[in-house]
Amino acid sequence: MPFAPVLHSEWIKIRTLRSLVAGLCAILVVTAAFSALAALDTDGTDFDPLFSALFGVSFGQTAAIAFGALAVSSEFQGGALRVSLAAVPHRGRWYAAKATVVGVAVLGVGLLTGCVSLAVGKAVLGDKGSGLSWGEGLRGAVGCGIYLALMALFAAGLTALLRSGVATLSILVPFLLLVSFVIGDLSGSVADFLPDKAGQVVLHETSEGALGPWTGLAVTACWTAAALLAGAWSVRRRDA
Repeated sequence: MPFAPVLHSEWIKIRTLRSLVAGLCAILVVTAAFSALAALDTDGTDFDPLFSALFGVSFGQTAAIAFGALAVSSEFQGGALRVSLAAVPHRGRWYAAKATVVGVAVLGVGLLTGCVSLAVGKAVLGDKGSGLSWGEGLRGAVGCGIYLALMALFAAGLTALLRSGVATLSILVPFLLLVSFVIGDLSGSVADFLPDKAGQVVLHETSEGALGPWTGLAVTACWTAAALLAGAWSVRRRDA
């Protein structure tokens, strides 16, 4: 079967499962809501208007991860994977289509989320956000979409490897909470190269660590690529 029909069939799965549609909507709602709340609290000498306006990404990424995990884990329930592979015997082609649909869906929602969160955050910040340039805002909104897509794909690859959405969420969600709230303030260390901290550099007006906005996203992309390759190995080698 050519790649285009496989891609179309995977897109049908995404848009017809209400849980997956709800997961995409949650990315936008959660990120925008927490960005507005964070913009209300702007005390401190290290105030970063861009990160304050996009702070909700720290919470919206959980919804993106849940979406990526659910999109893949649904294939391992009730023998759905056997049906999918019966229609598309080429496992690599099916897996590539699944990853493409997950990535493109979250990228589209993520770009919209970045724009909405930035607009909401700047509105709440008022005069405090006046120093934020148009270029910085554009970089933050685009980086938000790319980062959320990478995290969703990271979860999708890990789910394909573990064959369990619950296991994936049990690993990634505590890991992200530890990084964000326990060692998130550390810079100039190995923590800079963890997937979430590296990717979120693009959400800051300035960078104080070893990575810049785009090199940080490149590090996150390397983590994602490793997870997707591990998932591809699992799909190709293990029984359905």
